[in-house]
Parts: sequence; C-alpha cells; structure tokens
Amino acid sequence: MSINALYKTSATATGGRDGKAETDDGSFSIKLGTPKELGGNGDGNNPEQLFASGFAACFLSAMKFVASQNKDLPAVPADASVNATVGIGLRSDKGFALAVALEVRMPGVDRSAAEALVAEADTVCPYSHATRGNIDVTLAVA
Repeated sequence: MSINALYKTSATATGGRDGKAETDDGSFSIKLGTPKELGGNGDGNNPEQLFASGFAACFLSAMKFVASQNKDLPAVPADASVNATVGIGLRSDKGFALAVALEVRMPGVDRSAAEALVAEADTVCPYSHATRGNIDVTLAVA
C-alpha cells in the first residue's frame, strides 16, 4: 500500500458474481447474484450495488468533513442524502466499464452554496480520487 493508511479492511469473495463476499473480521457477509440485466437471476446483491452504497456514504462523509473544515461552506443538514447510480456496460475496445452519477440532496440549503460544498467534497473524497480520470462521474445537486 502506497499510503500511510489510517484504516485498513479486507474482504474475500468466492464464486464471483454468484457467490458470496465477507470481510475478514466477519462483521459483513453478503450473498452475491448477477443482475437479470447481465444474464443472472438477480438473487442477491451485486458489486455495482456495493460500489454505489460505498461511494454514496463516503461522499456524504466527505461533504461533512469539508463543511467542518471550512466555515464559508454550509453545514450538512441531518436529512442530507447522496444517491449514487452505478451503471455497467461494454467498452468500445473490450471488457466492461462503469459510470457513476451522484445526486446530492441538501434540504433547506441554498443551491449555489450546496454546489460549492459538493465541488469541495469531490476534491477530498477517496472514491472521487479513485475514479477521477478512470470512469465517468457526474455530480448534481437536486
């Protein structure tokens, strides 16, 4: 690992998209299933759902962090939410690619102030760093 990690976790998957995944500490275990749209029976969760959940949660936490560090940005209301939509499709060369759309809701917060907060959160969120330049990610404030 090329960073000074503040936290590390490990998970193991068996059976691919139709198997299971669990963290090495046993705190999380999930049955996996290929979505019907990709030829499976849809019985179980899939990596795209897990990625969407992780990105949404991490981005909202990044929003809270930057708001706490910069008093010129609005506070994140308790009912704020981030919806992450993750799509998977074929690449033009070969293989598969992902695309992500993040939609942020901040009830009661001025739109331009919310957009400034979202833009700043995008500069610190580790999921944003990991995806930048690798997959299409769009950000929107609803």
